Amino acid sequence: MIRVVIAEDQAMLRGALATLLSLEDDIELVADAADGLSALDAVTEHEPDVLITDIEMPGASGIEIAERIRDARSKTRVLIVTTFSRPGYLQRALNAGVAGYVLKDSSSDALATAVRAVARGERHVPAELAELAWTTPDPLTERERQVLQLAESGLANKQIAAELGLSDGTVRNYLTEAMDKLQAGNRVEAFRRARDLGWL
Repeated sequence: MIRVVIAEDQAMLRGALATLLSLEDDIELVADAADGLSALDAVTEHEPDVLITDIEMPGASGIEIAERIRDARSKTRVLIVTTFSRPGYLQRALNAGVAGYVLKDSSSDALATAVRAVARGERHVPAELAELAWTTPDPLTERERQVLQLAESGLANKQIAAELGLSDGTVRNYLTEAMDKLQAGNRVEAFRRARDLGWL
């Protein structure tokens, strides 16, 4: 049996995923979670073969969960099930150690196939999404990403500098670099473009 934990913050969707997987003879749901931290607790307690998780959840995102599972050297493999078909999300997920990526509008058969592939140690990514990700590389550095996220929250350069332990001038340089790479006229436009492509 393939032992699975489901992490999804929307109760109706979490129940639907559980119901779909319960129809498969070789898949067993051992726990479910409504937020990222509960998902990590469930993985620690049950040591499932596969964690099925959304990307955006309270407590910790699916990508953050995958990073923690990877860093803990857990045998659990992570399968993202999400509405986001943006190339940046897939790139970040793969960099975090995610083994599979399925869109929520996929069929139940596609989900079960992905679970089995990931449990066998394979990587499962829709071909069209993989091609889009590799042809649209993320231009931002991790520091540029951090500065953009803080700028979007309304912090001034001086506040961002204090938060990250940088000088005002360094923050200004990071913002300028990010705006140039994203061909944006200001920090708000830069953030929106990066968010739309899944790079934040």
